[in-house]
Amino acid sequence: MRLSGRVSIITGGGGGIGRATALRFSEEGASVVVADLDESSGEETVRLIKEKNGRALYVRTNVRESGSIQKLVHNTVEQFGSLDILVNNAGIGQSEVRGVDLEESEWDDVLDTNLKSIFLGMKYAVPELVKKGGVIVNVSSLLGLKGRKYVSAYNAAKGGVVLLTQNAALEYGKDRIRVNAVAPGVIDTNIIEGWKRDERKWSVISQSNALRRIGNPDEVASAILFLASDEASFITGATLSVDGGGLIY
Repeated sequence: MRLSGRVSIITGGGGGIGRATALRFSEEGASVVVADLDESSGEETVRLIKEKNGRALYVRTNVRESGSIQKLVHNTVEQFGSLDILVNNAGIGQSEVRGVDLEESEWDDVLDTNLKSIFLGMKYAVPELVKKGGVIVNVSSLLGLKGRKYVSAYNAAKGGVVLLTQNAALEYGKDRIRVNAVAPGVIDTNIIEGWKRDERKWSVISQSNALRRIGNPDEVASAILFLASDEASFITGATLSVDGGGLIY
């Protein structure tokens, strides 16, 4: 098993890409700490893991708050003895409006949840990871690599994730910590439910890539698993597109 004996934290692990990644990590031998603000969904992920005899723990976490992330890392080490892998996955979408019409409070919400959370996760995980080396995988987006109308805050945050990933890879490579990102395209998760309800828009969005379909969370989880495993031992500072060819479309 590719992650046998390793301890992982997955933020936003209660659903979507986070849950799919938690389940894959467990199948590959990792102990999984599911960090999520929603207790019911986080506990459900843990139940699914334990149902298959995996090791898992739910920690209620607000990824926007420093103290909450510190508690998450502390509880992980206290329960499992160490930390080997951090997956910064938690994120939110935004209202589709012109930048000048976006409320300042929503800008702050999106930047704090989608970018500041990455900074906080690494800030408090790195002191544990340096003890024996480890891996960080940050979840960016296709919209972190290309601009799109009406999502200014989301574009800015996810673009920031890509450069913050490169920065951390340079800073911590000497400590045997690899830091990479994935950039999913349109994936079948709760974040796209609004698009699905707009038949005219959905007919375009759902086919806006080379493969002419949307992805599923398991396909992104496979990419995250690869980057977290020893198969990617000489990869750091990279952003892996998992978008069906959306970037080149």
